[in-house]
Amino acid sequence: VQLQASGGGLVQAGGSLRISCAASGPFSSVNTMGWYRRPPGNEREFVARITSGGYTKYADSVKGRFTISRDDKNTMYLQMDKMNPGDTGVYYCYLQTRAEYWGQGTQVTVSS
Repeated sequence: VQLQASGGGLVQAGGSLRISCAASGPFSSVNTMGWYRRPPGNEREFVARITSGGYTKYADSVKGRFTISRDDKNTMYLQMDKMNPGDTGVYYCYLQTRAEYWGQGTQVTVSS
């Protein structure tokens, strides 16, 4: 199983960005995909997750600003709106079935 994250970049505060994560390989159709991020100098923190059934959960810090979604081809998206410098970090996607798989991370930088 491989996860390929993409779409990171530099955005001004108040702006928007969408990042993606494409999963490939054999894995159960019953799974959870999600995002964590690692802010500069801080520990990794949970951002959002979505199950194969479409149930979502968000960190309080992004609720109402970020939207997680997935299509029927095992690609997950994170639409990030009203971004602030606190959203800066490396964003990692994961896929959880019986095992857990991680992507390589994509850098997101929000300038003030």
